[in-house]
Amino acid sequence: MKIVTFGEILLRLSKTRSQRLFQAGGLGANYGGSEANVAVSLAQLGDRVEYVTSVPDNPIGDAALNHLRSLGLNVSHVVRAGKRLGTYYFEPSASFRSTKVVYDRDESSFNTLSHGDIDWAPILSDATLFHCSGITCATSRDALNTTMEAVELAHERGIELTCDINYRGSLWNYPGADVQKSTRELMKYSSFVFGDQNEWYVASGLEPIPFTALDASYRFDLDEYRRYFDKLHKLFPNCRQMLIGHRNQLSFQHHVNAGVLWAEGEVYTSRIWDINPIVDQMGVGDAWVAAFIHARLKWPDDNRRCLEFSVSAASLKNSIPGDQNLVTETEIINNMTASGGRIER
Repeated sequence: MKIVTFGEILLRLSKTRSQRLFQAGGLGANYGGSEANVAVSLAQLGDRVEYVTSVPDNPIGDAALNHLRSLGLNVSHVVRAGKRLGTYYFEPSASFRSTKVVYDRDESSFNTLSHGDIDWAPILSDATLFHCSGITCATSRDALNTTMEAVELAHERGIELTCDINYRGSLWNYPGADVQKSTRELMKYSSFVFGDQNEWYVASGLEPIPFTALDASYRFDLDEYRRYFDKLHKLFPNCRQMLIGHRNQLSFQHHVNAGVLWAEGEVYTSRIWDINPIVDQMGVGDAWVAAFIHARLKWPDDNRRCLEFSVSAASLKNSIPGDQNLVTETEIINNMTASGGRIER
């Protein structure tokens, strides 16, 4: 079984020791990008994954591809073009100060990708599942058209489609960009869709259900969620599974996470995870998505297990520096039933 993901890989440059971006000092380098993060997580879980993107034909592009190969990804159809790799600068949160992200993606290799640069036929010839997200559609009109070309071809061939709503308001700035129309087009074809409550609002226009958990004693209103998902399913009738990732940020180092899954008419709620301290909150949603895709392929008849597995994976991501969730299936399963903190010998 082969999973294909498509999107922009980014160089993440992070300030260390809680410094501000404008302070003198070094920057730590990692790689990020939603679809790359999903691909890496799936590979760590043992899945066969091909990641499609565009990187410059220079040593920086070589380094990005070597990083992906080292983590088990097939990058044989990556386009080599453009002059630079997209970048983002990361200022970590500290005490009362929020995390800050500054994108530097204009004129990047991926941002200048032209519709037609990627030949999807050989890439999808042996694919089982194609995953994409709203971030890719937001980067440029050509990226949107390239994504939809892949989606439509995959749909014609009977390849399963999944998507992450992944709304980033600052990226939807090319002429004629229509967030809701484009997002709904992706969701129309998708069997599984993920988003937080605000992203589901962007896609659907339905008021979200607040998540106000302070600890594990919180109780979900299942009747309210059933009514909410009934409305969503009328908007997206082809979607068989819809997952809301909840995260209540009590402070910048203390989060409460949980998930609510709708699967073919049933509503499931997860264990509530109290995470303190947060090491790195970037890439948590991507970890959620990858783990759920993996779980539903492995345990297709156990929706509750798939949900708990995905929330456990997302919670573990908060403990790992960088964007990518470098954990195994065994570690996620052990985390589902243990409190952690043991010495493994």
